Amino acid sequence: MSINIRPASQKDEPVLWQMIFEAAHMAEEGYTSLQAAKERPDLAHYVQDWGRSGDIGVVAIESTDNQPIGAAWARLLTGDEKGYGYIDEYTPELAIGILPDYRGMGVGKAMLVQLLTLAKDIYPAMSLNTRATNLPAVRLYERVGFKKIEGSDVVNWVGGLSYNMLIQFEDLGEGK
Repeated sequence: MSINIRPASQKDEPVLWQMIFEAAHMAEEGYTSLQAAKERPDLAHYVQDWGRSGDIGVVAIESTDNQPIGAAWARLLTGDEKGYGYIDEYTPELAIGILPDYRGMGVGKAMLVQLLTLAKDIYPAMSLNTRATNLPAVRLYERVGFKKIEGSDVVNWVGGLSYNMLIQFEDLGEGK
């Protein structure tokens, strides 16, 4: 499999809707339409009106058919928009989704590495919220430098446990 990773643009908002659907495991919860993600304000603010100031992201494209297979993006969510991984007014929250057929093939890591490279010149850190049971994702986040924030455990929208993770770029000797 050959993939290309490119910066996300405003035209990628439909791709991000698909990937937030994947990131939230909505199909596993019985949802069959992207509309379900769009109708949930807790998810919609990660995508709606993509391309505003401060939004950064990357899209993974399968080279043979030129179709998007994943995206990783970060957005500052403050005030009434605070997301699940909220840390402070200066730390954007990561969202990442990959189509099921492409998981476990290194696509997520490749996207994260590129996104973090973009982010370190703009932001002091990046946060995320993950399901505790999503061990492949947790291991990936740890491999690229995210650390669990102790005491951030919460019951998520499906009744399971989730927690926040943070990467501070100063800790990596990068960024500001």
